[in-house]
Amino acid sequence: MKKRRSLFSIWSYLIFFILISFLVTCSFLMFMLTMDIELGAEITRSARLTFINVLILSLICTIIDGIRRKHTVERPVKRILNATRRLTEGDFTVRIEPLHGIDRMNEFDAIIRNFNTMAEELGGIETLRSDFIANVSHELKTPLSVIQNYSTILQDPGLPEDKRIEYAKSITDAIGRLSELITNILKLNKLESQQIFPEAREYNLGEQLRECLLVFEDAWDTKGLELDFDIDDVTVRADAELLTIVWNNLFSNAVKFTDAGGRITVSLKNGNGVAVVRVSDTGCGMTPEVGRRIFEKFYQGDKSHATQGNGLGLALVKRVVGIVGGEISVESTEGKGSTFTVKLRGDNR
Repeated sequence: MKKRRSLFSIWSYLIFFILISFLVTCSFLMFMLTMDIELGAEITRSARLTFINVLILSLICTIIDGIRRKHTVERPVKRILNATRRLTEGDFTVRIEPLHGIDRMNEFDAIIRNFNTMAEELGGIETLRSDFIANVSHELKTPLSVIQNYSTILQDPGLPEDKRIEYAKSITDAIGRLSELITNILKLNKLESQQIFPEAREYNLGEQLRECLLVFEDAWDTKGLELDFDIDDVTVRADAELLTIVWNNLFSNAVKFTDAGGRITVSLKNGNGVAVVRVSDTGCGMTPEVGRRIFEKFYQGDKSHATQGNGLGLALVKRVVGIVGGEISVESTEGKGSTFTVKLRGDNR
């Protein structure tokens, strides 16, 4: 990029100086010419004429400078002020056209560029806020409707016992989803507002993965899933409690999106001081578009909501991995399954 030109550059001052010098010189020459006129009363008249010329030339110079300032200072400032007013009124689509091309940028162009960047960022935040409220409202409304409807039905004294148990279980499940949603929102809020600080310590990551897998033993047995694992004992330095959120979400999703009789594979290897965890499944997989957005808050690839979830799990995973200084990626083929890969710094001693 070429060097930005200053609004108050040396060249600007030099041009203005030359202009004033030229005008003063003209006035002086006119004065010298009038000195050749007869002495006496003519001198007074010549002096008055010279004074009037100086006033006229000064007025012309002032007008020229005023026009220059209006075009180079006042108009850009008014454009910026109008744009900031619209922005404060909530119009996040406002943008200011640059005054010059990239090769002639000055300070006003830099301010305009920064303003446009700020407006774009604020617009994105406003969109996220609106989407967040809409998604939270939807996710809260569904379990609350279930609780309200079934609790009303349960008040019927003639309701059969088997139906009573079924509806009570549905209410319990809805309350569980509601509790999970609120818990995830609170966790994500703390993570994003940096209210949670990781407490790094060295521990055996392989042992942690095995313990987390045991939590889902009943779930994969119920679906008849085949579990393959190749987990080495690898020592890492990280916040174990935070990483538990990562493994529980990845294992939960693998079980949830894998059909009965499918396979889940979990591996942990240490390569060049980096612990690499891979969680693979033979589930429904996802399209490239879904894969690009899967870590966004409230985004769910399953638009039919056939599988329960609130779209916050992988957003939590992404945030936690980032906080502990790791990396996460996903590879997936629709109809064949997905593989999530997490890389963490290992023990380099």
